Amino acid sequence: MTPRVVITGMGPVSNIGTGIATFGKALREGVSGTGPIRSFDTTGFQHTNGGEVGDFCPADLLSRLDTGAWGRSALFAASAARLAVQDAGIRVRGDETAVVMGTTSGELRVMVDMIEGWHTDGYGPPDAAAAAQLPASKLALAAAQELGATGEVLTLGTACSAGNYALGYAYDLLTAGEAEVVVAGGADSVTRFTHAGFHRLGALAAQECRPFDLHRDGMLPAEGGVALVLETLDSARARGARVYAELLGYGMTCDAAHPVAPDADSIARCIRTAHERAGVDAAEVDYICAHGTGTRTNDLVESQAVRAVFGQSPPPMSSIKSMLGHAMGAASGFGAVACALSIHEGFLPPTAHHRTTDPEIGGIDPVPGTGVDKDVRIAQNNGFAFGGNNAITMLGRL
Repeated sequence: MTPRVVITGMGPVSNIGTGIATFGKALREGVSGTGPIRSFDTTGFQHTNGGEVGDFCPADLLSRLDTGAWGRSALFAASAARLAVQDAGIRVRGDETAVVMGTTSGELRVMVDMIEGWHTDGYGPPDAAAAAQLPASKLALAAAQELGATGEVLTLGTACSAGNYALGYAYDLLTAGEAEVVVAGGADSVTRFTHAGFHRLGALAAQECRPFDLHRDGMLPAEGGVALVLETLDSARARGARVYAELLGYGMTCDAAHPVAPDADSIARCIRTAHERAGVDAAEVDYICAHGTGTRTNDLVESQAVRAVFGQSPPPMSSIKSMLGHAMGAASGFGAVACALSIHEGFLPPTAHHRTTDPEIGGIDPVPGTGVDKDVRIAQNNGFAFGGNNAITMLGRL
């Protein structure tokens, strides 16, 4: 029989809280972690809000890494991995432990600093220490070195669905017997480049991210790191571990129909694939953690795809990007944490800042304001990316 895969540890490093207890409390209360960007000069931008982790102090979280030798995204990944392993109460076992991290931009912040230095001071050889931080592969490597994990180490660059890709790859490693424990998640940092790109697309919100709201006006770029400890159910039971949720399976599609526009048919196919592989019927799903960026097109297309699968009255579907902003490669990892908490603690995470539901999204309950107590047995975690890279993970109660 295929081994069952469970989540036994979670480590969020976010703008609404670091560590699972703080993060979970803020998530339930609908706390917003977005505001004016401080990490770079926003002069010239019409919209200047984002979701920075202002109190991030990796030296307080890490026990092995030299924090000066790694980029911010790698430090997010390593810190999240350390927190997740501590939460799981597990001993990392060298070659038997794999690390998989997803990202959108890797250490783009380092590249931006290098380019701006050339612009200001003239061209010259790059700073060797900065150049050493640049490869995106350093994200998973930092987490592995912090943990002492010497199994497979992989960074996946599948943009805004990368966290779910990492979880799907972890699921495959465990069910194939290629690893005994996998630490999977994602990390990204706020950068001027990312902010400018979404600003140029006209996708940035003026103040708040309000997914599914009639007056929504865009997304807010954000940052952070998130990691989940996954192991087989037999392993978790053998060591008496607490289990948050079971990872039932996942689905992926890649339509490549347009560089940035989502495709409803491809997303609906991804949902059906995830359900089939997880052995779940649509009627059994109690909660959907939406991709929910807050842009007019994305929210509309996602709601169309969901209604195509679930009918005109789908399960409650909220967006935690209303609180966190869009954490890019970490986004669907944070979504998985939200789904696992909804199952383990019995509540629906809310869509903050939501005031008036857009009638075009028809039948969607965005759980406005604050969390709602509810028995959640099966949760669906949506993650969609530019280029049509869609990935959905399904979580369930044991």
